[in-house]
Amino acid sequence: MKKILRIVLTTLFFIFSIPLMYGWGGWGHRHINRAAVFSLPEEMRAFYYNHIDFITEGAVVPDLRRGLLNDRAETPRHFIDIEDFKNTSIDALPRTMKEAYAKYDSAFLQKTGILPWYIQSIMDKLTTAFKRKNRSEIIFLSAELGHYVGDAHMPLHTASNYNGQLSNQKGVHALWESTIPEVFGNTYNFNVAEAKYIDDVTAETWHMIGQSHDLELTLLAADKKVRSTIAPDQMYKKDAAGKNVLAYNEPVFSTEYATQFHTALNGMVEKQMRLSVIDVANYWYTAWVNGGKPDLALLDDPSLTKRNKKNYKKELKAWNSGRLLNLNLSGD
Repeated sequence: MKKILRIVLTTLFFIFSIPLMYGWGGWGHRHINRAAVFSLPEEMRAFYYNHIDFITEGAVVPDLRRGLLNDRAETPRHFIDIEDFKNTSIDALPRTMKEAYAKYDSAFLQKTGILPWYIQSIMDKLTTAFKRKNRSEIIFLSAELGHYVGDAHMPLHTASNYNGQLSNQKGVHALWESTIPEVFGNTYNFNVAEAKYIDDVTAETWHMIGQSHDLELTLLAADKKVRSTIAPDQMYKKDAAGKNVLAYNEPVFSTEYATQFHTALNGMVEKQMRLSVIDVANYWYTAWVNGGKPDLALLDDPSLTKRNKKNYKKELKAWNSGRLLNLNLSGD
């Protein structure tokens, strides 16, 4: 069943993905959610591990919803274009969804994005799910929340120039969030500190947005540097006829280009991915605490935890050394 779920969701993701993939792409989102499970304290970890396959594969569902169902309400949940709020600093933007809709009309927010406010909304729902001890809602909302918190750590999800389209750098979005993790991610260290309680969720959410937005110009400068040094015929992958390989009507950057860009970024992608893991775990943990710290062991049949014990220990050991297991379609 686990393998079937993984194959179905991943297949759908690649078949119906939109031309510009949002967040970290399938590879990144799945790794972030899975790694975050092991960062949880013991009181939560076994329960989350019992449902780790759903939490892992469910990480791509928001993108599927947008691409497969053409859900217009889904689109603005993945980003916020800070520059579109003319002459307004991040610190001056409305702190909550209610305040945002009181100040701006819905059409404007549909265009500029509502990512930080939507994170808070899902956080509230997850907290309520813990209070109700609703097993299904906890699992589903945890996977959802992980996706949007991950999105908040992608610098171009906070910028109007989200794909380099305003600076003659088209394609940089997918290159940063999808190509680089897929090519170099197996060398990344996914072991992070244990989850901590967030005293002020609103402040922390905006801190994430601000930290990511501060990296936008550095990211674009690194790409411009590589574009100025690499030969045009080495920039994109070529097919047998020597033509550019296309994906979603855009040329696919070559491995050489991705390598040089990755080097120029000086570890930025791995750092942002690790921050995503830490913050996803922090948000889950905070929702559990604010939800009354329910005994999650009571929500599962004890036999399920017992059956998973051997694999749980194996995966936890791997994570402690920085690695993640069981993320290939064929199984690790």
